[in-house]
This record gives sequence, structure tokens and C-alpha cells, in this order.
Amino acid sequence: MGIRESYNFENLVNESERLVLEQMEVQLEMDDSKDICKCQDCVLDMTALALNTLKPHYRVSLIGTVYAQATLENLYSDEVKSAVSDAIKKIADNPSHD
Repeated sequence: MGIRESYNFENLVNESERLVLEQMEVQLEMDDSKDICKCQDCVLDMTALALNTLKPHYRVSLIGTVYAQATLENLYSDEVKSAVSDAIKKIADNPSHD
């Protein structure tokens, strides 16, 4: 039996992913982003690129969620904003399609 069948990984969450997705939504809705491609491929590429430049912050419990939300959103927000902004610019300049 494999590890996925033996253990419940449902509560293993990367809080950085939540923060990046929230920031991605904010930045892609801004007026200066209206001409940027927002197709599935581009948005996923932007998100993956931003996440790959950030340190992951995993949690596995409700206490971890509360701690992460209280701590990370303040300390980590500038890094997330910058990573998302850089990823949007890079993918907008080099989309994986024509």
C-alpha cells in the first residue's frame, strides 16, 4: 500500500499558494493589467513562476492556519506582491502561446 493510501494529506497546505492566488487576483484585476492575457495557461504559468520564487510555508493543522494567517500576511506580503508582479510581467512578455 502506498503512502497516499496510508495517510490523509488533505490538511497539508502551502500557505504561500493561498497568498499568491489572492495577490494574483488583485493584480490581474488592476487597470494596468487589462491588456495582459488571462487564459488558463498564462495564469497558471504566472502562479507557478511566483510560487517557485517564494519560500513555501506548509501547515497541517488549524493552529498552523491561524498562525500562518496572522504571521505570514504581514511579514511575507511584500515578497508575495513582488513575486506575483514579476511573474505577471515575465509571462506577459513571454506567453507560452501566440
